[in-house]
Amino acid sequence: MDNDVAVLIVAISARALTSSARRGGYRPLVTDMFGDQDTLNAAHAHRRLPGDLASGIDRKALMPILEALSRGQKPFGIVCGTGFEDRTQLLYRLAERWRLLGNDAEVVAKAKNPQFLSTLCADFGVPFPDISLSKPPKPDGWLIKRTGGAGGTHIRSASQFSNIRGQVYYQRKASGTPVAASFLADGKRAIILGYSAQWASPTPRQPYRYGGAVRPVRLAPHMLGLLSAVVHRITAAMSLVGLNSVDFLVDRERFWLMEINPRPGATLDIFETADNSLFARHVAACTSGRLEDLRYPRGATAAEIVYAQDDILSVPALDWPEWTTDRPLAGSTIKAGGPVCTVHARGPAGAAAKVLVEKRREAVLTWMRARRL
Repeated sequence: MDNDVAVLIVAISARALTSSARRGGYRPLVTDMFGDQDTLNAAHAHRRLPGDLASGIDRKALMPILEALSRGQKPFGIVCGTGFEDRTQLLYRLAERWRLLGNDAEVVAKAKNPQFLSTLCADFGVPFPDISLSKPPKPDGWLIKRTGGAGGTHIRSASQFSNIRGQVYYQRKASGTPVAASFLADGKRAIILGYSAQWASPTPRQPYRYGGAVRPVRLAPHMLGLLSAVVHRITAAMSLVGLNSVDFLVDRERFWLMEINPRPGATLDIFETADNSLFARHVAACTSGRLEDLRYPRGATAAEIVYAQDDILSVPALDWPEWTTDRPLAGSTIKAGGPVCTVHARGPAGAAAKVLVEKRREAVLTWMRARRL
């Protein structure tokens, strides 16, 4: 692929997709909410998307921005990342205007519908925590979630007051380690890229806020077989295409399916390598059904989001470490609790990579405090 092929990319944060698209030889035309340094460096063109993490993608602003990016470029299609889980009507509109490289609106709506997912899992005999559309009489032991929510910031204990925006549902708590299966699909088949363990970066108001992930994760062979079988059955049943992931909770001999993410997600970084472009493989799976196995080098890879502990009124010009991405532009304002950057680490095994990435997170926070950002 050469850089003559333009492609539109839209997501709340599009840096990982943009970098992967550039690595795959595409000309990325990008809109996201951050416009970080590395996104701008990789993008052929970029427009800032209005909105914030709480309000989500601005429906009215999106189409004019994409039209402006497309002018004179003739994009091959559009890839949508995080941000459309609760805005499937936007996917319909985008598909009317450009070739949608990914799951269509109907598939995304089903994947994010807790009732559909509960029924599908019951039909397949896959463990799935009980759900309720109304508050349980005894809410202890239940969570409240926003339908179509992402990133964990929308999840609360059902026994506590919550002002979650939008439509909500309740899900019984389950125990275990969060494990995600990342895979490529062609509508019938799936090739599993690997499994990652995830962890939260909790706050008193957001106890399930996404923190980071590491791959690979050590699972017993029989558990790998069970989870892999679920991924293949879900792929065929829902006709999933491109990059997707399925979130599980794994507790020794038991597991629960928690969520289907029908788009490229937060773990793309740790499955991307210097000599492959998952973006290019995503496009190939969506357009020609071509699926190729990937071989990963020995060792483990981890990535973690660094969140601001206090308001940052103006980010100064900084010499960011090479193990950071999503670097904010000088002069940016970041509210307390907002993402500052992402840190990365490698190690001989998952535990070592996670320890190093957590040290680097703390190093960034200490570095920021020392400079009184």
